[in-house]
Amino acid sequence: MLGLKLPTDPRWVNIVEKNIEDILTDHAYCEQKAASTAISLIVSFPEYTELIQEMIALVKEEISHFKMVHDKILERGWILGRDRKDEYVLQLLKFFPKGGSRTTQLVHRLLYAALIEARSCERFRLLSEALEDKELAEFYRKLMVSEANHYTMFLGFARQYGEREEVDKKWQQLLEYEAEIMKELGKKETIHG
Repeated sequence: MLGLKLPTDPRWVNIVEKNIEDILTDHAYCEQKAASTAISLIVSFPEYTELIQEMIALVKEEISHFKMVHDKILERGWILGRDRKDEYVLQLLKFFPKGGSRTTQLVHRLLYAALIEARSCERFRLLSEALEDKELAEFYRKLMVSEANHYTMFLGFARQYGEREEVDKKWQQLLEYEAEIMKELGKKETIHG
């Protein structure tokens, strides 16, 4: 369903199990950045009314997810750690050239967002199926559904605002590029890395 060309190595969950505090901190910041992305799309593309309406709802949902993850951190007696650079996202953002029309820029941002949500969904599925901590596994199962919905929403908007054939071609190219990135990642206690 997600179209990812390279699945995450299941052994990534073993890294997560040994670093729950780190993964929760990274996950919290991923949710905060997802809310920021939605706000950025609102600010950058206010003329796309349907997109704006969905991004308003997404900001609320993502910030509520941030709170849910933050609550998990606090329940375990920890505090939110510091944010770290997301190597996955930094590498991903190198794919599309800068510039182009506003529509092209929007489509590229929507495709990036769709892919990040798809990878998050895939990772959350792994966590929901393999974590020994059953409470946390159930938590990730619920979030996995949201991520899948976000992925399809972003991809749908890219196809709506761009020329469908061109968008689908770019999407496939981005998926191939992402698979190459993933060959070097998956060895850290981060959601994407």
